[in-house]
Amino acid sequence: QVQLVESGGGSVQAGGSLRLSCEVSGYMYNSDMFGNYYMAWFRQAPGKEREGVALIDDEASASYADSVKGRFTISRDNAKNTAYLQMNSLKPEDTAIYYCAGGAPSRTLAGFRDALRWIGDFGYWGQGTQVTVSS
Repeated sequence: QVQLVESGGGSVQAGGSLRLSCEVSGYMYNSDMFGNYYMAWFRQAPGKEREGVALIDDEASASYADSVKGRFTISRDNAKNTAYLQMNSLKPEDTAIYYCAGGAPSRTLAGFRDALRWIGDFGYWGQGTQVTVSS
C-alpha cells in the first residue's frame, strides 16, 4: 500500500519561506514506481475549494498555478522517493492545508490541468500539513 507523508509545514511571517517534503513509501511495482509518478501539491484554505498549485512530471518538468508562479518551486529526488515544494515570499493568502498527491498515469495527460484532475481522481494522497502565514 502506497503512503505519502508530508512534512515541513508551520507558521511563518509574510515574506518568509518554508520547504515542504513528501516522502512516498510502500509497495510500488512494475510501472507504479516513484520515478514514473507525476507529483503535485494541492492546498485548501477554510471555506475555499481545493487548488492545485504545482505539478512535476516524470521527466521533472514543472508547472504552476498563476497564484504561486515565481514564488514556489516543486522538485523531486527519485533516489529518495521524495517530492518537495519550496515556498518563498509567502503571503497570508497562502495559508492553507497543503497536500501532496501523485501516481503513475494510466493514460497520456494533456497538460497541467488534466494532470491535476487525474491525480485528484486516481492518485495517492498524503494527510496534509498546515501552513500559516501571518501578516
